[in-house]
Amino acid sequence: MCPISNLGNFLKDREEIIKDAKAKDAKSFDEFRKIVKKLKEKKETDTIVVDFTEYNPLHKGHKYCMDVGKNYGMFIAVIPGPLERSGRGIPYLVSRYIRAEMAIRAGADIVVEGPPMGIMGSGQYMQCLIKMFYNLNADIIPRGYIPEKTMEKVIDCINKNYHISPKPYKIICIETGEILGEKLEIDNYVIASMSKTIYRLNKLGEINFNPKFVFVERLEGISGTKIREYIFSGDFENAKEMLPPTTLEILKKYYDKGKLKDIILSRFEDRILETANEFELEKYLPEKIARELEKKRPYKSLDEIREAIPYGFSRHNKERILSKLEARIEKDIISEYVKNYPAKIRILYYSK
Repeated sequence: MCPISNLGNFLKDREEIIKDAKAKDAKSFDEFRKIVKKLKEKKETDTIVVDFTEYNPLHKGHKYCMDVGKNYGMFIAVIPGPLERSGRGIPYLVSRYIRAEMAIRAGADIVVEGPPMGIMGSGQYMQCLIKMFYNLNADIIPRGYIPEKTMEKVIDCINKNYHISPKPYKIICIETGEILGEKLEIDNYVIASMSKTIYRLNKLGEINFNPKFVFVERLEGISGTKIREYIFSGDFENAKEMLPPTTLEILKKYYDKGKLKDIILSRFEDRILETANEFELEKYLPEKIARELEKKRPYKSLDEIREAIPYGFSRHNKERILSKLEARIEKDIISEYVKNYPAKIRILYYSK
């Protein structure tokens, strides 16, 4: 498996997404079950632990959460994903193949490809994640959280097998109707959104899924932004305070060979500008945003496009719009992709 580092691989990912919107690959599910059976026998466990994390890159906080999860059974990491754009809409530091290697080296038993976060709405990729967890037969989901008063109430509700509905300025327990608080930190909000999506998909009859959450208090003093800054500058001495030795070894291997720049991902700016200037944007974007962008053509830089994009509910809206322009996948196809998800279980790595 080679890292996605050029436009050819990006376009290959795009074609796979379009293909996955149309049909399922039943064989991939059978192959996954065979691998799981062998690993269960090897590890003498029947419990499947599944977590979803970007590992951008995998740091000591991720490692700690993984280690807690591994105490319960076999650990499967779900890592996004095609096109290599994060939930913030920006390119990942490195490809999912390198991030999967980090996960295996840190102790994961299987690494599975997740959805293309950067071109989806948060509700869409959360729906994909829960359906993937269901198809992986997850018994336990370990999640890192930030201690806060409202989150303690959320944890209490989820531990009682209740579900959470996060709304703007109102966090509600669905079963009791109790208002638990006004807002949550972003990591905690993700947990609440997962709970709500599980409830909704169960109600729709799409799944029958009641996993146990294991809540892991997030380690302090770890910043993904600082880690990436240290890596860009080759400052591995400071980075090692926040990275497990295995992640450090992988990144330093490329640095020592003078190939770190070769694996760092970036946008395809010419493609984004071409889409923004020449294509019918309503195929890919919400109608209002498409009209605004078409009205202000032509664009000579990504900053000009960012400036023209209206502000949205999410602070990451502008970068996600750029990723949608980059991908050129029609909205209807994304909707079908979500409905059909997972069309295939793609195993990136597994321990042998």
